[in-house]
Amino acid sequence: MQQPNAAADDADRAWMRALAGRFVVFDGPDGSGKSTQFRRFADAARGAGLEVVEVREPGGTPIGEKIRTILLDPANAEMTVRAEMLLYMASRAQLFAQRIEPALRAGALVLADRFVSSTLAYQGAAGGMDEDDIVAVGRVATGNHVPDLTVVFDVSTDVALSRLSPLLDRMEGKGREFHMKVRAGYLAQARRWPDRYAVVDSSVAPDAVTVALCAAVRDWTGSRAATRAHVHH
Repeated sequence: MQQPNAAADDADRAWMRALAGRFVVFDGPDGSGKSTQFRRFADAARGAGLEVVEVREPGGTPIGEKIRTILLDPANAEMTVRAEMLLYMASRAQLFAQRIEPALRAGALVLADRFVSSTLAYQGAAGGMDEDDIVAVGRVATGNHVPDLTVVFDVSTDVALSRLSPLLDRMEGKGREFHMKVRAGYLAQARRWPDRYAVVDSSVAPDAVTVALCAAVRDWTGSRAATRAHVHH
Protein backbone atom coordinates (compact mmCIF):
# COMPACT_ATOMS: atom_id res chain seq x y z
CA MET A 1 0.00 0.00 0.00
CA GLN A 2 2.89 2.38 0.60
CA GLN A 3 4.06 2.54 -2.99
CA PRO A 4 0.74 3.74 -4.52
CA ASN A 5 0.42 6.32 -1.76
CA ALA A 6 3.95 7.54 -2.40
CA ALA A 7 3.20 7.76 -6.12
CA ALA A 8 0.04 9.72 -5.40
CA ASP A 9 1.95 12.12 -3.16
CA ASP A 10 4.54 12.64 -5.88
CA ALA A 11 1.87 13.29 -8.50
CA ASP A 12 0.17 15.75 -6.19
CA ARG A 13 3.41 17.68 -5.86
CA ALA A 14 4.27 17.69 -9.57
CA TRP A 15 2.16 20.78 -10.24
CA MET A 16 3.96 22.58 -7.42
CA ARG A 17 7.37 21.80 -8.91
CA ALA A 18 6.20 23.59 -12.07
CA LEU A 19 6.45 26.79 -10.02
CA ALA A 20 10.27 26.76 -10.11
CA GLY A 21 11.47 30.08 -11.49
CA ARG A 22 8.04 31.67 -11.05
CA PHE A 23 7.06 34.83 -9.22
CA VAL A 24 3.87 34.40 -7.18
CA VAL A 25 2.27 37.14 -5.08
CA PHE A 26 -0.14 36.60 -2.17
CA ASP A 27 -2.30 39.66 -1.66
CA GLY A 28 -5.60 40.85 -0.26
CA PRO A 29 -7.14 43.26 2.23
CA ASP A 30 -5.80 43.61 5.75
CA GLY A 31 -7.38 40.80 7.77
CA SER A 32 -7.78 38.46 4.79
CA GLY A 33 -5.64 35.74 6.40
CA LYS A 34 -3.08 35.72 3.61
CA SER A 35 -0.12 35.56 6.00
CA THR A 36 -1.24 32.18 7.37
CA GLN A 37 -1.67 30.82 3.85
CA PHE A 38 1.66 32.28 2.76
CA ARG A 39 3.44 30.31 5.48
CA ARG A 40 1.60 27.09 4.68
CA PHE A 41 2.24 27.36 0.95
CA ALA A 42 5.93 28.18 1.38
CA ASP A 43 6.37 25.15 3.63
CA ALA A 44 4.52 22.89 1.16
CA ALA A 45 6.64 24.14 -1.75
CA ARG A 46 9.83 23.41 0.14
CA GLY A 47 8.43 19.97 0.94
CA ALA A 48 8.01 19.43 -2.80
CA GLY A 49 11.71 20.14 -3.28
CA LEU A 50 11.56 23.74 -4.45
CA GLU A 51 13.94 26.48 -3.44
CA VAL A 52 11.64 29.18 -2.08
CA VAL A 53 12.59 32.82 -1.61
CA GLU A 54 10.13 34.76 0.54
CA VAL A 55 9.82 38.54 0.43
CA ARG A 56 7.42 41.00 2.00
CA GLU A 57 6.30 44.50 1.16
CA PRO A 58 7.04 47.15 1.96
CA GLY A 59 10.49 46.07 3.10
CA GLY A 60 12.51 42.95 2.43
CA THR A 61 15.83 44.82 2.14
CA PRO A 62 17.65 47.15 4.54
CA ILE A 63 16.58 50.17 2.47
CA GLY A 64 13.05 48.84 2.10
CA GLU A 65 12.66 48.30 5.84
CA LYS A 66 13.53 51.94 6.49
CA ILE A 67 10.90 52.99 3.95
CA ARG A 68 8.41 50.61 5.61
CA THR A 69 8.89 52.38 8.95
CA ILE A 70 8.02 55.71 7.36
CA LEU A 71 4.99 54.34 5.52
CA LEU A 72 3.37 52.55 8.45
CA ASP A 73 4.04 55.15 11.16
CA PRO A 74 0.70 56.64 12.30
CA ALA A 75 2.52 59.91 12.98
CA ASN A 76 2.92 60.50 9.24
CA ALA A 77 -0.71 61.47 8.70
CA GLU A 78 0.19 64.36 6.38
CA MET A 79 1.68 62.05 3.74
CA THR A 80 -0.02 62.50 0.36
CA VAL A 81 -1.28 59.50 -1.56
CA ARG A 82 1.15 60.26 -4.39
CA ALA A 83 4.12 60.35 -2.01
CA GLU A 84 2.85 57.16 -0.40
CA MET A 85 2.66 55.41 -3.77
CA LEU A 86 6.16 56.50 -4.75
CA LEU A 87 7.62 55.31 -1.44
CA TYR A 88 6.05 51.88 -1.92
CA MET A 89 7.49 51.78 -5.42
CA ALA A 90 10.94 52.82 -4.19
CA SER A 91 10.94 49.96 -1.69
CA ARG A 92 9.70 47.64 -4.46
CA ALA A 93 12.43 48.70 -6.90
CA GLN A 94 15.12 47.87 -4.36
CA LEU A 95 13.45 44.57 -3.49
CA PHE A 96 13.15 43.50 -7.10
CA ALA A 97 16.75 44.34 -7.97
CA GLN A 98 18.32 42.99 -4.80
CA ARG A 99 16.28 39.85 -4.11
CA ILE A 100 13.51 38.96 -6.56
CA GLU A 101 15.28 39.10 -9.91
CA PRO A 102 18.40 37.17 -8.76
CA ALA A 103 16.19 34.47 -7.23
CA LEU A 104 14.14 34.08 -10.43
CA ARG A 105 17.29 33.80 -12.49
CA ALA A 106 18.48 31.04 -10.14
CA GLY A 107 15.26 29.10 -10.70
CA ALA A 108 13.72 29.63 -7.28
CA LEU A 109 10.04 30.13 -6.56
CA VAL A 110 9.66 33.68 -5.32
CA LEU A 111 6.71 34.20 -2.97
CA ALA A 112 5.87 37.82 -2.21
CA ASP A 113 3.58 39.03 0.54
CA ARG A 114 2.07 41.98 -1.41
CA PHE A 115 3.30 43.68 -4.58
CA VAL A 116 2.03 46.23 -7.14
CA SER A 117 -1.44 44.74 -6.68
CA SER A 118 -1.50 46.27 -3.18
CA THR A 119 -0.66 49.71 -4.51
CA LEU A 120 -3.41 49.42 -7.11
CA ALA A 121 -5.92 48.54 -4.37
CA TYR A 122 -4.83 50.90 -1.59
CA GLN A 123 -3.49 53.99 -3.36
CA GLY A 124 -5.51 53.40 -6.55
CA ALA A 125 -9.01 52.09 -5.87
CA ALA A 126 -9.18 53.41 -2.29
CA GLY A 127 -6.80 56.38 -2.53
CA GLY A 128 -8.04 57.78 -5.83
CA MET A 129 -4.87 57.55 -7.92
CA ASP A 130 -5.16 56.63 -11.58
CA GLU A 131 -4.66 52.89 -12.03
CA ASP A 132 -2.73 53.22 -15.27
CA ASP A 133 -0.32 55.70 -13.65
CA ILE A 134 0.38 53.14 -10.91
CA VAL A 135 0.90 50.37 -13.47
CA ALA A 136 3.34 52.58 -15.39
CA VAL A 137 5.39 53.44 -12.29
CA GLY A 138 5.31 49.79 -11.27
CA ARG A 139 6.86 48.80 -14.57
CA VAL A 140 9.61 51.37 -14.03
CA ALA A 141 10.26 49.99 -10.54
CA THR A 142 10.50 46.38 -11.72
CA GLY A 143 12.13 46.80 -15.10
CA ASN A 144 8.85 46.01 -16.87
CA HIS A 145 8.34 42.74 -15.01
CA VAL A 146 4.96 41.59 -13.65
CA PRO A 147 4.29 38.63 -11.34
CA ASP A 148 3.42 35.34 -13.01
CA LEU A 149 0.48 34.87 -10.65
CA THR A 150 -1.22 37.04 -8.03
CA VAL A 151 -3.48 35.22 -5.58
CA VAL A 152 -6.08 37.52 -4.01
CA PHE A 153 -7.51 36.35 -0.68
CA ASP A 154 -11.02 37.75 -0.65
CA VAL A 155 -13.07 38.32 2.49
CA SER A 156 -15.91 40.66 3.42
CA THR A 157 -14.79 43.97 4.87
CA ASP A 158 -16.61 43.40 8.17
CA VAL A 159 -14.97 40.01 8.70
CA ALA A 160 -11.56 41.40 7.73
CA LEU A 161 -11.82 44.33 10.13
CA SER A 162 -12.91 42.03 12.96
CA ARG A 163 -9.65 40.13 12.55
CA LEU A 164 -7.36 43.15 12.84
CA SER A 165 -5.39 43.99 15.95
CA PRO A 166 -6.68 46.94 17.98
CA LEU A 167 -3.15 48.35 17.63
CA LEU A 168 -3.64 49.38 14.01
CA ASP A 169 -0.86 50.70 11.80
CA ARG A 170 -1.40 53.75 9.59
CA MET A 171 -2.80 51.76 6.64
CA GLU A 172 -5.02 49.44 8.68
CA GLY A 173 -6.64 52.29 10.60
CA LYS A 174 -8.22 54.13 7.65
CA GLY A 175 -11.81 53.03 8.27
CA ARG A 176 -14.51 50.77 6.87
CA GLU A 177 -15.30 52.71 3.66
CA PHE A 178 -11.63 52.81 2.71
CA HIS A 179 -11.28 49.06 3.20
CA MET A 180 -14.43 48.37 1.17
CA LYS A 181 -12.82 50.24 -1.73
CA VAL A 182 -9.63 48.22 -1.23
CA ARG A 183 -11.55 44.96 -1.55
CA ALA A 184 -13.36 46.19 -4.67
CA GLY A 185 -10.00 47.20 -6.13
CA TYR A 186 -8.53 43.73 -5.75
CA LEU A 187 -11.55 42.11 -7.38
CA ALA A 188 -11.38 44.61 -10.25
CA GLN A 189 -7.75 43.66 -10.89
CA ALA A 190 -8.69 39.98 -11.07
CA ARG A 191 -11.31 40.81 -13.70
CA ARG A 192 -8.88 42.97 -15.68
CA TRP A 193 -6.05 40.40 -15.73
CA PRO A 194 -7.74 36.98 -15.37
CA ASP A 195 -4.81 35.10 -16.91
CA ARG A 196 -2.47 36.05 -14.05
CA TYR A 197 -4.85 36.44 -11.11
CA ALA A 198 -6.70 33.93 -8.94
CA VAL A 199 -9.26 34.79 -6.27
CA VAL A 200 -9.59 32.58 -3.19
CA ASP A 201 -12.44 32.89 -0.68
CA SER A 202 -10.71 33.39 2.66
CA SER A 203 -13.83 33.84 4.78
CA VAL A 204 -13.91 30.11 5.59
CA ALA A 205 -11.75 28.08 7.98
CA PRO A 206 -7.97 28.21 7.31
CA ASP A 207 -7.77 24.54 6.25
CA ALA A 208 -10.51 25.09 3.67
CA VAL A 209 -8.72 28.19 2.40
CA THR A 210 -5.53 26.15 1.97
CA VAL A 211 -7.38 23.53 -0.08
CA ALA A 212 -8.90 26.22 -2.30
CA LEU A 213 -5.54 27.97 -2.65
CA CYS A 214 -3.76 24.82 -3.80
CA ALA A 215 -6.57 24.04 -6.24
CA ALA A 216 -6.38 27.54 -7.71
CA VAL A 217 -2.60 27.46 -8.16
CA ARG A 218 -2.71 23.91 -9.54
CA ASP A 219 -5.30 25.01 -12.10
CA TRP A 220 -3.14 27.96 -13.05
CA THR A 221 -0.02 25.82 -13.57
CA GLY A 222 -1.99 23.80 -16.10
CA SER A 223 -3.30 26.83 -17.97
CA ARG A 224 -1.90 28.40 -21.07
CA ALA A 225 -0.87 31.45 -19.03
CA ALA A 226 1.54 29.31 -17.02
CA THR A 227 3.07 27.47 -19.95
CA ARG A 228 3.80 30.34 -22.31
CA ALA A 229 7.42 31.42 -22.67
CA HIS A 230 8.75 33.81 -20.05
CA VAL A 231 11.78 36.06 -20.29
CA HIS A 232 12.87 37.72 -17.04
CA HIS A 233 14.67 40.99 -17.63
